[in-house]
Amino acid sequence: MADDRRVLPMGDRAWLVELPDLDDALRLFASLTAAHLPGVVEAVPAARTVLVKFDPLTTTADELGTRLASLPAARGSAASGRLVTIAVLYDGDDLAEVAALTGLDVQSVIEAHTATAWRVGFCGFAPGFAYLIDGHPRLQVPRKREPRTRVPGGSVALAGEFSGIYPRESPGGWQLIGRTDAPVWDVNRPEPALLKPGMRVRFRAV
Repeated sequence: MADDRRVLPMGDRAWLVELPDLDDALRLFASLTAAHLPGVVEAVPAARTVLVKFDPLTTTADELGTRLASLPAARGSAASGRLVTIAVLYDGDDLAEVAALTGLDVQSVIEAHTATAWRVGFCGFAPGFAYLIDGHPRLQVPRKREPRTRVPGGSVALAGEFSGIYPRESPGGWQLIGRTDAPVWDVNRPEPALLKPGMRVRFRAV
């Protein structure tokens, strides 16, 4: 296996594929999405893994495990997904702190956040929360030393190499730089999550 993956059983209806890094995980996820392997009902990428759930009435665990071990990963970067534009009011409580941490002024932070299309790497933490990657390298900042007990829904934030949008009010330790009214999670939609792995996100200042 060129990408040095490990295929591990997760109960009797899923495999967990461990990979060296996020790009490898996204390339394998792209291959799985395109391959439509018999019996696969869901594939869920994470930072260095892909969880593959299957229907045991359609395929056996051994058959699918063998396919997962040898399935070629997609070539290049999985960065060609649908583009979603999200309007943001940049008035976050931590915007000045992010500017100080990065050595930029506030306007330059906003320009860096909106300059390029981010990519949805994986989802987690809360329903609808997408970890966005491939942003401007100057925007890598640490989490808050003390997490907030209440972060308003719609808050746009930074932490480490990631940006993200809080789908609803919750505790959180990311640096808040703005807010949006984009409905990133809506159970009344056929597909509740607005953002899915492989999609691209461009932020627009309002």
